[in-house]
Amino acid sequence: QVSPRLRTPRLPVWLCSVLGRHSVLFGTDSRLLSDWKSERIFHLYFYSGQQEQTQTAHLTIDTHSHHWEEAQREDPCSPGKRCPALEMAIRTKWAGATINWNGTDPLF
Repeated sequence: QVSPRLRTPRLPVWLCSVLGRHSVLFGTDSRLLSDWKSERIFHLYFYSGQQEQTQTAHLTIDTHSHHWEEAQREDPCSPGKRCPALEMAIRTKWAGATINWNGTDPLF
């Protein structure tokens, strides 16, 4: 029997397998589970447990870009550039999201 809290978590948690490595992507805002309006700008944390990751990565996700910002910013995942696999995984849920690593080096 699975506990109801495991079936319906109080905070958003995703178990990831990125490039064959298992990791956890989680948020501390429970509104992400029930209020789609809270998905405008929010924070997620990423931990892989790998030796090269010395601290949990704090990511800021912005799911709404403005048309006047598109011309000013260059897409970091444009052809010919490397895009972190985690960013690609996040964009499977939030297509077109802008992901800020907040000073942490992106994990490829």
